[in-house]
Amino acid sequence: MKKTLLLLAFCIGMVSVNAQTKEELHAQKEEKQAIADAAQAEATAIQAKIDALPGWRKGAFGTIGGSLSNFNNWYSQDTPNNASGNIGFTLNAYANLIEDKFFWRNSLNTNLNWVKLDNKDNNTDDDKGFSPTTDVFNISSLYGRNITKTLAASGLLEYRTTLLDNFNDPGYLDVGIGATWTPIENLIVVIHPLNYNFVFADGDSVFESSLGAKIVADYTRQIGAINFKTNFSTFQSYKSSDLSNFTWTNSFSYTLWKMIGVGFDFGLRSNKQEALDYIQNLAIVDGGNPAETFDSVDNKLQTYYTVGLSYKF
Repeated sequence: MKKTLLLLAFCIGMVSVNAQTKEELHAQKEEKQAIADAAQAEATAIQAKIDALPGWRKGAFGTIGGSLSNFNNWYSQDTPNNASGNIGFTLNAYANLIEDKFFWRNSLNTNLNWVKLDNKDNNTDDDKGFSPTTDVFNISSLYGRNITKTLAASGLLEYRTTLLDNFNDPGYLDVGIGATWTPIENLIVVIHPLNYNFVFADGDSVFESSLGAKIVADYTRQIGAINFKTNFSTFQSYKSSDLSNFTWTNSFSYTLWKMIGVGFDFGLRSNKQEALDYIQNLAIVDGGNPAETFDSVDNKLQTYYTVGLSYKF
């Protein structure tokens, strides 16, 4: 009986020691976490002071997505023998020189995607390799002289085209002057009432250059492991609304481990000249007459999106 009581007391004591040790460990963890949080807050404050200093700010992040597959005798699908693949990536980069009296902001946005589908039972299909699908390239340079803390006189040069297919056909070059407003950190609003939109295209096409107004709004920010960028760019022609256009691109990435994470990009565009040119070329290929005009063409909203792994440079 005495041995049983001693054994019971010993077990109760061991449980008490373990419980006490666990509570002590939790207390130690909370103490260390508080120290780490305070150190992180100090580091964030120091980084904010560094970011506020004059000089260059540079950065880049992007998204990579892809898949490859091969099927043999997979009879449940229409093409039981095929090889397919999808590869795509986006890149957002910037290099900004911020000084007390002026700024020079440069940015690059590109989204490229290739696909392949080889039906092994069809000798007439295209099995040469990957074909480009998504093809977006945009580069801009904005220079400004500060008038006030949030307002500057500025000049903008922006070029956009495709790289993989029909390079510079069309290509758009905006050159203009006006004002740039920075109401909050990371938000840039460009309003240029004097802007010329040069449009480059091969052969006899519907594309036409014109004078108009250029408006750009860009917000780029990093919060911890999150990087995101949204950019809206529009040209409003003084000659005709048929020559106006806009493009809105958005990029988001979340870092999961070291420099690798997940990313999502999507874009919207409206361009009546591109819609009319596409319909007319389609009619010519089909052997018909390009009867569509600006008044009759259906200018559908252009969209794209990319989802995949992201890499923070």
